[in-house]
Amino acid sequence: MLSPKRTRFRKQFKGRIHGAATSGATLSFGMYGLKALAPERVTARQIEACRRAITRQMKRQGKVWIRIFPDVPVSKKPNEVRMGKGKGSPEFWAARVKPGRIMFEIDGVAQEIAHEALRLGAAKLPIACKIISRADFGQA
Repeated sequence: MLSPKRTRFRKQFKGRIHGAATSGATLSFGMYGLKALAPERVTARQIEACRRAITRQMKRQGKVWIRIFPDVPVSKKPNEVRMGKGKGSPEFWAARVKPGRIMFEIDGVAQEIAHEALRLGAAKLPIACKIISRADFGQA
């Protein structure tokens, strides 16, 4: 699973995901992409599950690009622990995804296979997604 090699600080504030994505909002690598329509945190496990679903449907043809990276440590306190006594330990890594962000891109497969692969991948994510292609942007 994806996680940073090292970080400057072990724990982070929760924060809020404001506004729409400015960077990573257009297709850069592939012909088809999966675009987020809502702000949400996506965990490293969810990213990996989505990647597996996409590559399995594509039967390992073509290429997949993952455009998001889980760099936010999410801490959690153990079950049945009383309030107070400081912040919990980091449990997993997540990526903050803004609406409009392209999360996955694929290329090298037919349009029907690409759409089905991205549809199956979107089912693994906690965000409402939209499948886009270069034709939507008017690019060749």
